[in-house]
Amino acid sequence: MIEYVMEIEVVTLFPKMFDGFLAEGVLGRAIKKGLVKINVYDMRKWAWNNYRAVDDRPFGGGVGMVIRADVIGRALKDLDIKSKRVVALSAKGKRFNQEKAEELSKVKKILLVCGRYEGFDQRILDNMVDEGVSIGDYVLNGGETAAMVVIEAVTRLLPGVLGKDESSREESFSKMDGKRSVEYPQYTRPEDYDGKKVPKVLLSGDHKKIEEWRKKRN
Repeated sequence: MIEYVMEIEVVTLFPKMFDGFLAEGVLGRAIKKGLVKINVYDMRKWAWNNYRAVDDRPFGGGVGMVIRADVIGRALKDLDIKSKRVVALSAKGKRFNQEKAEELSKVKKILLVCGRYEGFDQRILDNMVDEGVSIGDYVLNGGETAAMVVIEAVTRLLPGVLGKDESSREESFSKMDGKRSVEYPQYTRPEDYDGKKVPKVLLSGDHKKIEEWRKKRN
């Protein structure tokens, strides 16, 4: 039996949206290496009627439809959430940032529930998940894109995912000298392009001066 660094499950109305995302790039390689296991489930599996509906009209009136608590309740029961961190992707959730990504990267099993329509029945957010997460103050069609952001930000922090250099430690928004900072400017060849030159200090070979230059620009 494979001992994965992390296992992630996703409950969504559009599972096919994840096909290419999980097959390509750094994440795709991590999955093939057996570092990460990701399973995506169709929310309609737990639909409340024969028409495979997962939503209903909101009490009190209003536009749009709301994802029902009984649908998510059945999903969470079937997926056995006892040892999992259950996260709802919701506009009402707390802002997702690098600190949250680092926190979740230490969790063995995560279950992401993607919102749609006008969102979740509030009882889902209040009583059925561990936390709600939002990736920003703007409107998306659903939580699928947000789930992909969370998955990518979290899994790239896992040991072995980025390779031997573990370059994620010095990236933007990582802690340096006890504070969070954006990444310093980066340059590569050619040294002179259209009159715009690479800073001389980066060509000096003096690692101490280069480090000082980078710290000043974080």
